Amino acid sequence: MADLSTKYLGLTLKNPIIVGASALTADMASIMQIEKAGAGALVTKTLFEEEIQLEHFMFDEDMEKGNYRHPEMITIRPKLEFGGPAEHIMWVRKAKEAVGIPVIASLNAVNKETWLQYAKELAAAGVDALECNLFASPGEMQKRGAEIEQEQIELVRELKKSVSIPVSVKLSFFYTNPCQVVQQMDKAGANGFVLFNRLFEPDIDVRAEKYLHPFNFSHGTDYRLPLRYAGLLEGNIQADICCSSGIFTGEDVIKMLLAGATAIQTVSAIYENGQGHIQKMLADVQKWMDQKGYPALDAFRGKLSKRHSNAPWAYTHAQYAKLLMNPDKIINNFSVV
Repeated sequence: MADLSTKYLGLTLKNPIIVGASALTADMASIMQIEKAGAGALVTKTLFEEEIQLEHFMFDEDMEKGNYRHPEMITIRPKLEFGGPAEHIMWVRKAKEAVGIPVIASLNAVNKETWLQYAKELAAAGVDALECNLFASPGEMQKRGAEIEQEQIELVRELKKSVSIPVSVKLSFFYTNPCQVVQQMDKAGANGFVLFNRLFEPDIDVRAEKYLHPFNFSHGTDYRLPLRYAGLLEGNIQADICCSSGIFTGEDVIKMLLAGATAIQTVSAIYENGQGHIQKMLADVQKWMDQKGYPALDAFRGKLSKRHSNAPWAYTHAQYAKLLMNPDKIINNFSVV
């Protein structure tokens, strides 16, 4: 029987399937089911600095309500202090204690000081690694893209200095040249990259003329973007590659590994099918490997990356004409059945 174990961020995972940050990993019963179903690791729900700031604002607003009442009434109000991220970090610690698989903490901060502060506190909670969600809101129209990128690269360098646990970076694909940014962050010390973050996408109800906040599940073909960049990056960076978005089946997992990924993250597939779906995904990967005669993941990992493929132009859109003129070649090269 084929060995599905892998190394990710220096951690030994029994298989490459990681359940990504979501409400699924913010509930104790759910994370225990995730472990029971056989996941290789999990990423706890993200600690968002913006949510902490909003809670702080609302707390202050509530405390101000009694300021203009009769002084004697105020004495009944207990002295309270805002808890900040303490509750989230306490839960992360309990999650780590509850399961035996590696637990990765997810963080999305705004200010450099809080990035470093929260990273240290999460590391102190005992997690195995830290996943940093980097995204610059496109609201500052005067700020140059190169300036934003450099700030993020420097942040990765500072985070690596601040904690002793492995640090991965979960990126959006909104860069002019994502490969170059990844390469620079790789040099700054990042241990891994998650390709890519599924960002909040607002919508509008035209009848009510108001904003909507839909839950953005991924779709079955969304894996093609991380697949492309995994294939481009394999062999060109020291850090591990983890593909995310649109990974629903064992076949999807195999595709990411063939492109060069070390591991994958899945969320939408678990929402749609339940934690037990992890077992089916793993069984399908196992069956395919046994049929192909692959004893371990490294036997085929990166086999169809740009570096190893006999059709490297498949990863570059500039050669799209070749694809149109010879579609059978690309189909045969990416077939996994």
